[in-house]
Amino acid sequence: MEDIFTESNQQKEKFRTAANKLLNSCFLLKKKEDTRKDYFFVKENRDQFISYFDLLGYDILINEDQGVIGLANRNQTGRLDLKKYESILLLILRLLYIEKRKEISAFSEEVTVLMEEVRDKYALLKLKNKPNMDKGMEQRMVSLFRRYNLIQNLDSDVTKADARIVIYPSVIMAVPVENINAYYEMTKLKLEEYTKDKRREDDGWDDETPDQGTVD
Repeated sequence: MEDIFTESNQQKEKFRTAANKLLNSCFLLKKKEDTRKDYFFVKENRDQFISYFDLLGYDILINEDQGVIGLANRNQTGRLDLKKYESILLLILRLLYIEKRKEISAFSEEVTVLMEEVRDKYALLKLKNKPNMDKGMEQRMVSLFRRYNLIQNLDSDVTKADARIVIYPSVIMAVPVENINAYYEMTKLKLEEYTKDKRREDDGWDDETPDQGTVD
């Protein structure tokens, strides 16, 4: 830890900037313009960041193949509790990411999907009380997951069917699994569980109820 305090003011400022971005947004991406410099700074000074975040109860996760650096809280605190529909949409985004990466036989960079593809995946769940996404859901989804560097919209009106959404590889690190095929099946099974749970509910859809889904 002493090395951090003996660095130049410029280095200290770079450290503060990168550390705050990690705490506020969870992930730094090599291919994202506003986090690229921070990604390389953390990678080059990983020992200092590991020591610093260790004191706060976090582990630094660095995946150079995917170009992602993230935080994981060892004490299960400081996590974002997702509402039910947010958890479902996050799983859908993960599923789409995996499918697209399989299509192009690569796994180290972001993919681009259309809002229509997200809608179609959601509609397949046939949730009784909310069978289709509405504009409010779409706008909130993009705003929330963009904040945590999981996605980025390329078009201002995200409610259009052809609105493009970049899904970053950080969506996989959010729930890491070594075997991508196993993760693909796990995601599909999880979505099926949500479908069954929602069909059993008699009290209607509750957007505001926190679910078990979380983002560090």
